[in-house]
Amino acid sequence: MMNDTLQHLLITLPIVILSITLHEMMHAFTSHWLGDDTAYLQGRVSFNPLRHIDPIFTIALPLVLVALGAVPFAVAKPVQVNFNRLKYDEFGGAIVGMIGPLTNLVIAIIGALAFRLWPPSTNLMFEILSYLVVINVGLFIFNSIPWPPLDGSRLLYALAPRPVQEFMESIERLGMNGLLIFMLIVLTVLSVPLSNVISHFTNYLLGANVFV
Repeated sequence: MMNDTLQHLLITLPIVILSITLHEMMHAFTSHWLGDDTAYLQGRVSFNPLRHIDPIFTIALPLVLVALGAVPFAVAKPVQVNFNRLKYDEFGGAIVGMIGPLTNLVIAIIGALAFRLWPPSTNLMFEILSYLVVINVGLFIFNSIPWPPLDGSRLLYALAPRPVQEFMESIERLGMNGLLIFMLIVLTVLSVPLSNVISHFTNYLLGANVFV
């Protein structure tokens, strides 16, 4: 059992770091493309994971979740964006926000296609491909939730009436405390339904009941 857990951790950590790095790099690249060079000047348009990862939320959190048998997800250091400088106003912010989760969805689809087209011949390859998919599905779904500062909040900002935007701004002013409150809600109330959604979506992509 201990060896299985260690193997899961050794597989999970590189996948999480790679997925988070591409997610955050695409935020920075897209914000620069839409007119704001803040993240670009901070060196966030980079494949270097050290520019993006947070020791607690990017590494420790998913490893703890894997050790507990839960579906892993993670959060990186936020990419700083001056939304007033972006093209297309709030819709520019929505594009920058959602490009990160959509990057993870693309990674999950690529991993699922590889799984279907070239069925893994060893347990190790089976675990690598299946975890590549489930982790990126988790990142896609989790980060698409419209709770500041998660990426889905930028899409809601673009579509919601002003009173809703003001409520979200009050949450955003809490900074990381707002995220910690949300994490508490997820772990105590939403953990099971969120895990079920991630598992079902992952199994649909893989075409097999790998996660239950």
